Amino acid sequence: MATHKFKVGQTVLYAPSQMERQAGRIDCKIVELLPAETHGEPQYRIKCRVDVFDRTAMESQLTKLA
Repeated sequence: MATHKFKVGQTVLYAPSQMERQAGRIDCKIVELLPAETHGEPQYRIKCRVDVFDRTAMESQLTKLA
């Protein structure tokens, strides 16, 4: 079982697809750690500043905020 790289409350950059990684990312806050479901990859519930709802993101879609 993979361990989570990010912690609750941490701000990260979110890019839902490879194209959006190149175009720009959205800063979001980790709200909850979720179990790994897809290929054993940890998942997170995140809240992005531009959304009124929470999202679920895989760890590979997130990058540490510099």
